[in-house]
Amino acid sequence: MARHNFKKLKVWQDGIEFVKDSYNLTRTFPDFERFNLASQMNRCAVSIPSNISEGSSKSTDRHFKKFLENSLGSAFEWETQLIVSFNEGYLDKNDFKALEYKILQIQKMLGKFIDNLSD
Repeated sequence: MARHNFKKLKVWQDGIEFVKDSYNLTRTFPDFERFNLASQMNRCAVSIPSNISEGSSKSTDRHFKKFLENSLGSAFEWETQLIVSFNEGYLDKNDFKALEYKILQIQKMLGKFIDNLSD
């Protein structure tokens, strides 16, 4: 397997943009969430492109796939935290729908990437 240049991967680029979205959202949360939900959401968001880039350094698709799966797991975790945030009233329905759409797109890209790698 040739190593992937992670900076050229659309899913990594979208992940980097998504980190900004997460930070912008969590800056609006109540102060008491700074070390709780806000921190957890931002760690998940950063984990998405971080796992893609770390996995791209691996010498086999099988090892790369493991990191992509970790990235996908972080994306699902972030989606759950978005739902909690919405349920707590930290964002309105329009912002919720826009962010939900973005994370679902990242999840789809990661899923397809994983499926297309050989075992």
